[in-house]
Amino acid sequence: MAYASPAIMAGIGGLVTADKGLQLGALTTIGGTSAFLALMLGLWLRSRGGHKGWIIGAPHLVVVGLFALVGATFGLFAAWATSGLLEIMIPSNHLAWVGRVWIDFPLSGFIASTIVTWRWRLAVTTNFSSKRRR
Repeated sequence: MAYASPAIMAGIGGLVTADKGLQLGALTTIGGTSAFLALMLGLWLRSRGGHKGWIIGAPHLVVVGLFALVGATFGLFAAWATSGLLEIMIPSNHLAWVGRVWIDFPLSGFIASTIVTWRWRLAVTTNFSSKRRR
């Protein structure tokens, strides 16, 4: 869901507005960032997230908001690194999609982090509360 939602939403938006850049971004920068961040965050939450007491003990919206902010920040850092590296490697910088990464990466990181954290937190707290009742 965390990969598919941003990519499908961007693809539909690109079709409705006839924006070829948004359609291409749905498959590349938006979809790729969402998939990468969802995978990394999901793996981290599965391996170490349950061991962090504050993640389970804090209010649901606070945890989701914090991870969404971290996802957007990671997206900004990735956009900065991508733009900087491409400027070094290709000085003329005539690639059209490079300007899109400043919006695509942080927004994709925000959406993917929100979805992954929201679903993980619901699963963990539901599982945790059912174990307490026994």
